[in-house]
Amino acid sequence: MKNILVTGGTGYIGSHTVVELINLGYNVVIVDNLSNSKEIVLDRIETITNVRPKFYLGDIRDREILDKIFDENKIDCVINFAGLKAVGESVRIPLEYYENNIYGAVVLLEEMQKHKVYNFIFSSSATVYGDPTSVPVDETFPTGGTTNPYGTTKLFIERILMDLSKSDPNFNIAILRYFNPIGAHPSGLMGEDPNGIPNNLAPYITQVMVGKRECLNIFGDDYDTPDGTCIRDYIHVCDLAYGHVCAIKKLESKPGVVIYNLGTGKGSSVFDVLHAFEKAYGKPIPYKIAPRREGDVTANYTKVAKAMNEIGFIAKYNIDDMARDAWNWQKNNPNGYEKKND
Repeated sequence: MKNILVTGGTGYIGSHTVVELINLGYNVVIVDNLSNSKEIVLDRIETITNVRPKFYLGDIRDREILDKIFDENKIDCVINFAGLKAVGESVRIPLEYYENNIYGAVVLLEEMQKHKVYNFIFSSSATVYGDPTSVPVDETFPTGGTTNPYGTTKLFIERILMDLSKSDPNFNIAILRYFNPIGAHPSGLMGEDPNGIPNNLAPYITQVMVGKRECLNIFGDDYDTPDGTCIRDYIHVCDLAYGHVCAIKKLESKPGVVIYNLGTGKGSSVFDVLHAFEKAYGKPIPYKIAPRREGDVTANYTKVAKAMNEIGFIAKYNIDDMARDAWNWQKNNPNGYEKKND
């Protein structure tokens, strides 16, 4: 498999995965509607890899653009990153999340089937486990009981993929359940650049560091954890990108449906993350305690054995590396990709 279609390929995880793919010799085609990303990302990908991937401006709900892509390119595998992804926002506008994420995936899969493209990697999430009864979480844990519409869209798409695989054995599908990606490309040329107020912890911290935000809001310090803040499994975005390459190689063996958790296997609290950023920054970062946020679970981190044993995936970076690279990106690009940073 050499020709990979990456939907949402100018987004945060998508762009880092595109760089990883190109560096390993894959031919990449991107489709993105730029709803939460910038076209300038293509310039950064080209600077890092010396290759400019073929780009289509379009939405995966648009059958016409998908027909064009599949007709004009010999695609061997599709990696689907196209989707809305903010937990808090999904609670406010659930219908938009269901329409965008689930309908978009169905249209994409129908077009793949029509064009006889049968290898699919789905960008899922640890949120499908809901509020787990214990940690660490492995792939045998029950899914369901999701605590927000974003997680529910991931859960529904996973079930659609399993039903599709039963109905059409030509399909080989890797479901990758991400834990919490943070960090940035070590070059400082690519990183997380959310529109508006960040919904995720790391970009909020780095925006405080460059003076764009007054202080970090920590949503709840009364959870049943050692320091009272939520615990998550943070994974460097470059490690996560490499996990997709491991999944492509697995699909070459025609395994049907395979499911892997991608994380480090280590839980870090909000305060742990804050302290790692303070270490990178060299001084304290202001914060205040805010009320708990609807949809957040107490603790969620993974066992890494299955991904390590079956696809050779091992995370290389630790929380200090993630903070260092995220800060390197933000200080070199205080306004993100939006405009020239003087």
